[in-house]
Amino acid sequence: MVAGTVFGLAAWEPGQGLLRGFELGGGAAAVARVGHVFGKLKTDRTYESILTTPMTVRDVALGEVTWALLRGTLVTVGFLAVVAAFGLVHSPWALLVVPGALLIGFAFAAVGPAVVTFLRDWQDFRFIQLAMLPMFLFATTFYPLGVYPRPLQIVVECLPLYRSIELLRGPFLGEAGTGLIPPALHLLALGGLGLAVAARRLEGILGT
Repeated sequence: MVAGTVFGLAAWEPGQGLLRGFELGGGAAAVARVGHVFGKLKTDRTYESILTTPMTVRDVALGEVTWALLRGTLVTVGFLAVVAAFGLVHSPWALLVVPGALLIGFAFAAVGPAVVTFLRDWQDFRFIQLAMLPMFLFATTFYPLGVYPRPLQIVVECLPLYRSIELLRGPFLGEAGTGLIPPALHLLALGGLGLAVAARRLEGILGT
């Protein structure tokens, strides 16, 4: 869901208003996914039941990430098809948004379970919203990077949402080059770190 939403943000070019409405569902989609994992960990105890089988904690973490990637791929392909049907795709480079969205989905899907392991109860979800709202406001969702002072630009450039938009916006607008490498590496590192933290924390919580 996050990957598909970010694609919507990337397809919107500041000043044109194209597909701007897709930004509204991003926060809700991400929080819903985190809430799904939180429920299975803290409320339903689903993971404890799964671990009575030969599956390991790492299998559980990989399964959650894989399922999120499958859903994200379906959303992205569907969104791209709709955008193309409206005649808004003007370059074959736009096809790169599919693997780009997979990478974005991996990063956010891996960080999600890691974040969940630090939540004590449902009230802690307000901290997720507190972190996500500034990211949506400043990560070039509404304004280009150049409108911010340089110190704030440096902070924005470190945000995963900014990197996600940069990874998809260029190909969608027909601009592909080496500039896509930094955001791709950023998201790959974030996903790897999130998956490692999630697996380690889950092992401690689930007592394996």
